[in-house]
Amino acid sequence: MDLVNHLEGRLLFAVPKKGRLQQATLDLLSGSDIQFRRETRLDIALVKNLDIALVFLPAADIPTFVGEGSVDLGITGRDQVAEHEATSPSTDHSGVEEVLDLGFGKCSLKVQVPEKGAITSAKELIGKNVVTSFTGLTKQYFARLEKEAQEEKEGLENGYTNVDHPSRTEGVEKTKIKFVGGSVEAACALGVAHGIVDLVESGETMKAAGLKDIDTVITSTAILIKNKNSKKQEMIDLIASRIRGVITAQKYVLCQYNIARDSLELAKTITPGKRAPTITALDMQDWVAVSSMVEKKHVANKMDELTKIGATDILVLDIANSRTG
Repeated sequence: MDLVNHLEGRLLFAVPKKGRLQQATLDLLSGSDIQFRRETRLDIALVKNLDIALVFLPAADIPTFVGEGSVDLGITGRDQVAEHEATSPSTDHSGVEEVLDLGFGKCSLKVQVPEKGAITSAKELIGKNVVTSFTGLTKQYFARLEKEAQEEKEGLENGYTNVDHPSRTEGVEKTKIKFVGGSVEAACALGVAHGIVDLVESGETMKAAGLKDIDTVITSTAILIKNKNSKKQEMIDLIASRIRGVITAQKYVLCQYNIARDSLELAKTITPGKRAPTITALDMQDWVAVSSMVEKKHVANKMDELTKIGATDILVLDIANSRTG
């Protein structure tokens, strides 16, 4: 099939072609009933049931393609969007907007140094060699530290009346930031850098490399982004609504129980629901049935609390999908 001739009129949706965000993204698309079949070695897949084409790209490239309008929508990390904005700021004709925080792929861009080294703060790296894959964010970060150090130094020097005092300097030395595309954590051990700026998820890789973190540049999760000038807003809204529904369904369960009417107000404080619980009269005097959405992580405690106030027949049901408004 000549895919290029089948893209006309379709919303182009960029998704990670590999890496830590890919599987969760594919699961999200499946839950949103975005049906497609990706042919081997092809980075474009036509969606069967919607006017959408999926474009599989490296997560780091997605903000660029979305920002320039080559694709309408994308899923990538907030760290990648921030890096793109640091190197290619938005204009009237280009740029991305965050549509939705997807809640997975949590990580942090950390300043790291050797665990057994003498450096304990990021300011001590000023003027030294720092290696990273995120040169834009790293340059912004150290530019701020350098400015603070310069202002601090000038403040101390202004305390002297003799302008030729020996403590006076020409300025703070610039940090030397070098780009490395992979294996950033090896830079210190190989003597390439005094410190690195790299993503940390669990911290296991950092510890295995003999490193420790001393500051956070940015925290990140996967996000849904759009081109700020896209003309396909209706389809973007539809996709965002579906994805939001899947995320809600993953986060909540439906809790159902019976309770005496005179205990209902107390029960409602335990299970208030997303907006309000659903109350249904039972064929039993002074009793009602309650149905309410409860966060999965709290459901066991909620069941215990309901039992204490006399609730019976407590059931917890999975939610396959939702539209909660």
